[in-house]
Amino acid sequence: MAKNPFKKFADTSGISKPPSKQEKRFDTAVRRVALTAASLVIGLLIFILLEVFAEALPSIQRHGFSFFTGTTWDSVKGEFGVLPEIWGTLYSSFLALLIGGVIGITIAIFLTQDFIGRKLAGVFRTIVELLAAIPSVVYGLWGIYVLIPAIRPTANWLHEHFSFIPLFGTDLAGPGLAPAALVLAIMILPTVAALSIDAFKRVPYKVKEAAYGMGTTRWEAILKVMTPTASSGLLAALVLAFGRALGETMALAMLIGNSNQISISLFSPANTLASLLASSFPEAGQVEVQALLYAALVLLLITFIVNVIGQTIQTLAMRKFEGK
Repeated sequence: MAKNPFKKFADTSGISKPPSKQEKRFDTAVRRVALTAASLVIGLLIFILLEVFAEALPSIQRHGFSFFTGTTWDSVKGEFGVLPEIWGTLYSSFLALLIGGVIGITIAIFLTQDFIGRKLAGVFRTIVELLAAIPSVVYGLWGIYVLIPAIRPTANWLHEHFSFIPLFGTDLAGPGLAPAALVLAIMILPTVAALSIDAFKRVPYKVKEAAYGMGTTRWEAILKVMTPTASSGLLAALVLAFGRALGETMALAMLIGNSNQISISLFSPANTLASLLASSFPEAGQVEVQALLYAALVLLLITFIVNVIGQTIQTLAMRKFEGK
């Protein structure tokens, strides 16, 4: 009798079956654990916000919206305003994002677009990511003893010859916006570089090959095809890095000068909300603590608005370049 050539295909042991009761129970348990964990995170966030709001409520009732527009922080007179700190927070973070974002995306292009081998690219990526392991206080000390003396001659030369430009309107006597922004740019660099590398790697290599097939040069393929295709991931990297810069405390408290003023000059001292909280809390009385918690709510509000704007821009970029 001839053998059935289709016998091995008639075996139904490898066909998927409906999940067993044990598998269903396991799936239900995993879902409940995941839901519980997510609920705990949301609950913790709400609890923190409510606690901070409750402690800051007397200051909110006392100062109202003038807290946002005031320029004086005097615990003796009980006058509190955070407009200079809001300006310093946004200005220093924007400068850091401008520097660190450009360098981080450039590093990502260098490591993913076949400029060097994969093994060497992995070594460079590890080195860049190690920057995130350095404590912020070490960055602050490095900025005080190395960076400020290194950039002071150039900064003072720019002020001497181009003081008519508002960006160079003051000299660099010590801590100021420029050293703070440079250190902050180094601190956000690992975030931008790592997420940008992942964004470029998610783009199929066939997209680049198709661009070459259309006659583009190497840089045209990178800048006009690969970068727009990876734009949603790049924007996500920049938004996360900006959020990281907004909340940085110790390094900025050591380098920005802690001066309650508004200036566009890169070399003038300034202050940020995070450094205000760090430097004022240890010796604050009850009234000032309430004002500081109000300032913490302002910082949370700024971070929330930045993330909403970033998410909106990212969604628009995905619709335009990725059709999502």
